[in-house]
Amino acid sequence: MPICECSTRPKIYKAIYTLAEELLEADRRGDQAKFDALYAELNAICTDNENTDKDHPEQWETLADFTEDLDEALVIYDKALVKATAINSKDHMSSIAFSMAVLQLETGQTEAAIQHLQNAKVAANKIEDKEFKVEIDELLAKLVTE
Repeated sequence: MPICECSTRPKIYKAIYTLAEELLEADRRGDQAKFDALYAELNAICTDNENTDKDHPEQWETLADFTEDLDEALVIYDKALVKATAINSKDHMSSIAFSMAVLQLETGQTEAAIQHLQNAKVAANKIEDKEFKVEIDELLAKLVTE
């Protein structure tokens, strides 16, 4: 799906960014009711925008970032990765694959984590964030030498 260049896209990014900040603050304060309400709002944005010109991997990646159930988060990250791949967004492809790998390590899925890190490394080849590239390389090297 091509990226929409319409004027609504910046509003969506701002809404997602604002919700992410508010979710972090609710989590920091231990306010589960506020966190749940904000998560529901973010989920509604994702669902409402799905398969429209407002659909973007950023919103799905953010939703997965705040999903507490790790298996559910992996499903959402996978959806985000499909959307990122469809628009060939290397930044999103690398960050989503990295996040998936980290969760897979937490759930004991080492081989799947290595595969996602390898994919993240390939996608990150075309991005500018050198520190992130090093982070991917270091984690991948640690896993393949264990």
